[in-house]
Amino acid sequence: MQATSKTPVIFTPSAINEVKRLLSEETNLNKKLRIGVKGGGCSGMTYLLNFDEQNADDILYDVDGFSFIINKSHELYLIGMKIDWSDGLNSRGFNFINPNASTTCGCGTSFAV
Repeated sequence: MQATSKTPVIFTPSAINEVKRLLSEETNLNKKLRIGVKGGGCSGMTYLLNFDEQNADDILYDVDGFSFIINKSHELYLIGMKIDWSDGLNSRGFNFINPNASTTCGCGTSFAV
């Protein structure tokens, strides 16, 4: 499947650097970064960010030297979302800034639309 360059998700430079670092440690070259959502969490939905193999329901995107996949049915929840990486003492990890979320929980990984 051919990748498209117009992505529904925006990565900050720090997130791009962290994704590339994590990809360099991944031993299965068939796996790509998966971005998605699933039911759960205190607000109703949680974000998925992991490495997975692409399947028929996924859309492949290329951004700044790496590829990522999103399941077609998840894309409407993620359009316009920004993914950032924080490496501070009080907060370390990926942060999701989603304009589609009507509410988010305190931890920032759960949301409702």
